[in-house]
Amino acid sequence: MDEQQQHSEWPALRWPLTIVAQESPDIPCSYFSDRLSRMRGLGCGQLDAAVYQTMMDAGCRRSGRLIYQPICGGCRACRQYRVPTATFMMNKTQRRIWRKGTDLTVTVQQPEATQAKWEIYERYQREWHQREEGADYESFVQFLYDSPTDSLEFIYHDGSGAMLGIGICDITPKALSSVYFYFDPAKAQRRLGTFSALYEIEWAKTQGLPYWYAGYLVDGCSKMMYKSDFGPGELLGTDGVWRPLTRPASACDDNRLDAV
Repeated sequence: MDEQQQHSEWPALRWPLTIVAQESPDIPCSYFSDRLSRMRGLGCGQLDAAVYQTMMDAGCRRSGRLIYQPICGGCRACRQYRVPTATFMMNKTQRRIWRKGTDLTVTVQQPEATQAKWEIYERYQREWHQREEGADYESFVQFLYDSPTDSLEFIYHDGSGAMLGIGICDITPKALSSVYFYFDPAKAQRRLGTFSALYEIEWAKTQGLPYWYAGYLVDGCSKMMYKSDFGPGELLGTDGVWRPLTRPASACDDNRLDAV
């Protein structure tokens, strides 16, 4: 374990439920090669949206039916990030991407897994993330379409009707939370990840939802710092208090890698 991990902030945020969570063993961190990762969490059959909001405000996220919270030894790099929708301001690049996306049609609906969506997801994993193997259909459904809480799906089509990208979000009484976005790698030049984030923020605002949750902003990990380009935003402190993010926006690529 390196010097930075030994002296990072501690302890973790308090687990927000009376139900006891299970802790994972230490495993290699997916963000830093010299660190170990540990989570605590629980699988949920059904979770009230207001309760999930409380859990997000304690630093929790979800993957399928698993609700988890990082409790890595001595490391607090993964911090929940959210954007107040009323004060969000596009930067110059985002305004250009927004204008170029005016030809897209967006359908917002209950999440529904299909063969066509899985084929896009598999290509996305293989070609965009350079993974040798994609995901089988069952794993795809469990990861994105088997949700214990209230969720929505944003589907992006071009003028010809071709499906270009799909975003999965959770919705609570006060927030839209981005879970994951995947797209056709052949359309990467359209910067669909950025456009979808902008659309989600605007949609949340029109629905009267005060916040858009982007997931973890991982301090020191360049591939996750792109989220700070959407702002002004707020970062959840290790004391459970939301504070304005003061660091400069990242210079990362505009395509979202994920929002888990």
